[in-house]
Amino acid sequence: MENFSIYKYVKLGIIHFKAYPEATTGEGPIVETLRKIVEDDFWTAVEVGWMKDPKVRNEARNLLETSHMEVAYANQPRMFTGKFDLNSFDPGERKKAINAMKTGVDEAFQLGATSMRVFSGKNPPSEKKEEAKKLLIDSLSEVCRYTNEQGPMEIYMKVFDYDIDKKFLIGHFQDAADVTAVMHAEFPNFGVLADLSHFPLLRETPEEAIPLVKQYPMHFHIGSCAFRDRRHPGYGDLQPRFGMPGGEIDTPQVRDYFRLLLDLKLLNPDKRPILSAEVRPLLAEETSEVILANTKRVIKEAWAMI
Repeated sequence: MENFSIYKYVKLGIIHFKAYPEATTGEGPIVETLRKIVEDDFWTAVEVGWMKDPKVRNEARNLLETSHMEVAYANQPRMFTGKFDLNSFDPGERKKAINAMKTGVDEAFQLGATSMRVFSGKNPPSEKKEEAKKLLIDSLSEVCRYTNEQGPMEIYMKVFDYDIDKKFLIGHFQDAADVTAVMHAEFPNFGVLADLSHFPLLRETPEEAIPLVKQYPMHFHIGSCAFRDRRHPGYGDLQPRFGMPGGEIDTPQVRDYFRLLLDLKLLNPDKRPILSAEVRPLLAEETSEVILANTKRVIKEAWAMI
């Protein structure tokens, strides 16, 4: 196929605070590690998280502005650390979660992000699931209204597992489709983030799940997971390296994911989505540099095999 470069079809990203876990807390060598990503022209997009120090945010903003990279903002580090829950049945807890995510909105704009990641809270007992979905929609609507008051920003809801690790309401892709249908009707900038590493945890396949939400704006993650053996060092939603023994995702699965997204016309030269790798060093002998090199090899080989 003529001009079949991956860069024609996606903005190829890396998640900064996963590749360099020392940045997850919103402190530490944030700018120093971000600079390593910015200086690597393999990546054309980067996903960043909270940065507690306004001076660090300003320095990061200047670095990102110079980089010519697409920037996405991920609320996970702040929200996970604070155990905030947008669909909590406690109104006070829900308000705390909404305010925390609004703070993330402010940071996203400060950092020059064009898109932001949101997600649900904990998965309740089955008899309360529909009520929780309504509460989530109310919370996300408040966040979206606040965002749209600040300026243009794409908002993508990330789908997590519902019963293994995160145990979040969203959840099955059918649940994601239900919530997104309501949200997108009022907020056309609202869409879905599908993560390859989460399909095994959901016991769903991309072929089954993605058609449920493909009519909405979409971004994508690639990564791996392990769930068959609870003793595995990467058990749950820990983003181990591609090809780790006992893991679920390696080059063939990434190739098939790329092929599916191309077949569904979700990787579109006219409006290239962000497709980011979510990987991190987990074992003592693993370094960020080795894990990033592993990831780049997998992406190159998977795309070449299509």
